[in-house]
Amino acid sequence: MTTATETPTPALTRKDFASPVAIRWCPGCGDYSILTAVQGVLPTLGIPKEKFVFVSGIGCSSRFPYYMNTYGFHTIHGRAPAVATGVKVANPDLQVWVITGDGDSLSIGGNHFIHALRRNVDLKIILFNNRIYGLTKGQYSPTSAVGTVSPSTPFGSVDLPLSPLSLALGAEASFVARTSDNDVKHMTEVFQAAAAHKGSALVEVMQNCVIFADDVHEPYYGRNTKQDTLLYLKHGEPMRFGKEHEKGIVLNGLNMATKVNPSDGEVLVHDEKETSGNLAFMLSRFAYPDFPVPVGVFRSVQRPLFHEAARQQVDTAKQKTPPDLGKLFNSGSTWVVE
Repeated sequence: MTTATETPTPALTRKDFASPVAIRWCPGCGDYSILTAVQGVLPTLGIPKEKFVFVSGIGCSSRFPYYMNTYGFHTIHGRAPAVATGVKVANPDLQVWVITGDGDSLSIGGNHFIHALRRNVDLKIILFNNRIYGLTKGQYSPTSAVGTVSPSTPFGSVDLPLSPLSLALGAEASFVARTSDNDVKHMTEVFQAAAAHKGSALVEVMQNCVIFADDVHEPYYGRNTKQDTLLYLKHGEPMRFGKEHEKGIVLNGLNMATKVNPSDGEVLVHDEKETSGNLAFMLSRFAYPDFPVPVGVFRSVQRPLFHEAARQQVDTAKQKTPPDLGKLFNSGSTWVVE
């Protein structure tokens, strides 16, 4: 008896996810490094290429699906989470990624963004945050700092900037993280954690717009400053930073504070599994120069999945629905209009 030998499926590589479409972003833009990191992560997940979908809204970042050799949708301004929710509910076996920017998701798309996180739709959302509208020529965005001078705020913005992570945590997102476009290794680790998470996973990527906002994150994520100004969060490890790890975060009543040379017992230990979300929310409020800017996974907890609950309701309704269309039309209360 002869047994047929199955040909092993070749392992996927980054090149398998690279589209032949010419990439059109400004030279030096961090979008390139984000694309590289994502294309490097997908082959490690053990998921067939045809099971990935990338959905975007409007903005520089939203060209992303064209550059991925996967299924994709380039939708309208702010609506990517809504379209992605439909994709996931209709096709639960797909891994769905949402590509968006601070203008796309936090202005016109604010409600869709909030409710996708609140519902815990199993989406991987990457929010490119350069604190400016890049595609439409440099207007200020919901995350722009007070005083930002732009074509739409010639005398400086008077709006208080929105914190994407605080908003996400307030919406009960089950996974919230932050990374930076100039650290592909860290980005890769964070994207892998987001991909492995079951539920809504938001990753904010700090990036400078090389044309309209070339220094918005530079004071704290620059190569020469980040050791003293970034706080790398690692689950179960003390929150220390500085070139010699000489600084630490200590708890002072209900507040956190930076302390130089604290003892090991004083330094707060990061717990991304903390269910109340209080620790993650406090960290999301850290802002330079008063505090180091946290990067890494802020929160990662498990909650019921929206698409599973929705599909269960559909299955239950199908069992109760008459199989005959005529009976369905005449079921329940009916009226005759004369």
